[in-house]
Amino acid sequence: MSYPNAVTLTAPDNTQLNAYTARPTTEGPHPGIILLQEAFGVNGHIRSVADRLAQAGYAVIAPELFHRTAAPGLEIAYSDFASVAMPHFQAITPAGLAADVQAAYDWLQAQDKVTDKIGSIGFCLGGRVSFLANAVLPLTAGVSYYGGGTHLLADRAAELHAPHLFFWGGQDKHIPREQVDTVTAALDAAGKPYINTVISYADHGFHCDERASYHEAAAHEAWALTLAFFQEKMR
Repeated sequence: MSYPNAVTLTAPDNTQLNAYTARPTTEGPHPGIILLQEAFGVNGHIRSVADRLAQAGYAVIAPELFHRTAAPGLEIAYSDFASVAMPHFQAITPAGLAADVQAAYDWLQAQDKVTDKIGSIGFCLGGRVSFLANAVLPLTAGVSYYGGGTHLLADRAAELHAPHLFFWGGQDKHIPREQVDTVTAALDAAGKPYINTVISYADHGFHCDERASYHEAAAHEAWALTLAFFQEKMR
């Protein structure tokens, strides 16, 4: 395993995957969160997000979503999406991702001092997977940051178990407004509760301080709302 605090999970399809974990230092019990990676692996940024959530009082697990096509511990440079990440990105399937989030959920449920309130949060690819997780798991809250391709899962909107918080960048050329509208229209049709936040001055990846598109103010504002949302729904 390439990082500390790693565990190995067995998914329902009998594949094995590694995951990074982070726990609060205070006495529990604590709610749990499944943290879902960008297309670049469970890298330093994702692990730092896990640590921040743990500091806020959540038990966190971040599963490696490319484990069926990549060696454990894969981390991809943000400049290498087309050349390195794309083959792994194209190989993932909703069924495989559903198995992965189920394994992460089961791990959280098996831990001492983790409550039955479990949420999900994801960034980029992980934003889409967080939406899927809310559909396949009995979550208490879901959060998606600029989840490209979420519109392809719009037909799963009626299956969402929990309120979902979305963040999009108004300057994001990767996710047209029409795709966002497809997601919210499906949720409206299904009568599902959600919060849809478009930050007009932010680009794709605005939360990640390792990307050129990082926007400090937008990142801080979105994070504050994220913590408030989890606090309201999970405590």
